[in-house]
Amino acid sequence: MQTTIRQFERAPQLLERALDKRIGLVILATDHTTEPDFAALVANHRIGIYVNRVPYANPVTPDNLLAMQPSLSAGAALILPDETLDVVMYSCTSASVVIGDAQIERAIHAAKPSATVVTPTAAAVTALNALGARRISVLTPYTAETSRPMAAYFAAQGFAIDRFSCLGLTDDREMARISHDDIVAFACDAIAPDSDALFISCTAVRAAPIIARIEAAIGKPVVSSNLATAWMCLRLCGEYEARPQHGRLMTLPLQTR
Repeated sequence: MQTTIRQFERAPQLLERALDKRIGLVILATDHTTEPDFAALVANHRIGIYVNRVPYANPVTPDNLLAMQPSLSAGAALILPDETLDVVMYSCTSASVVIGDAQIERAIHAAKPSATVVTPTAAAVTALNALGARRISVLTPYTAETSRPMAAYFAAQGFAIDRFSCLGLTDDREMARISHDDIVAFACDAIAPDSDALFISCTAVRAAPIIARIEAAIGKPVVSSNLATAWMCLRLCGEYEARPQHGRLMTLPLQTR
């Protein structure tokens, strides 16, 4: 017996958008961390997170990071093709240094011209400025070779770097497996007494969920790559609720110049 299928004569009313705000994430093929962090910190009833991955091959070296640049426009274009995004975030801190914030913005605007582009490096600078930090300590999971451009980047932004520490890892999948307890322990060793804040680099490192714990341990504000981008994306999408449980940064407004 064939089932009778009824089709309504009235077409459904279509909203302009299913959700008020759209954030696109362009992340590495090997990324384990950005999606869970943004699901926990950013996505809600009015903000949707839409993700595409771009080719990337370990080890984490300046040359391999730079090799991602040609994929950025195509990567952004495949996030809701032919539809607008409010924000596009490229989720790689070390590559943002090597490629350059302005170059990343141009590449993404080629695909999504109306979107505000966020990089972890620019978001970290904005976050540290919002915290009033001028002297900083930096902790990265990278080798010294990959960390050196990072030090130059923050110095060029006007920060005094009191202490710069790195872990010597070359595989971002291993960086994602550093335990929370070890992140706290390394952070305690990485902070210099005279620093105003600690920056923990790398979107692979799972520091964002434990920022308040690290701040309690070192007695200073802490910014991580994913916390900075999550905070900036929230503020750009009109979310201003203070969330002290996620650290001092999440209580602050976005300061625009």
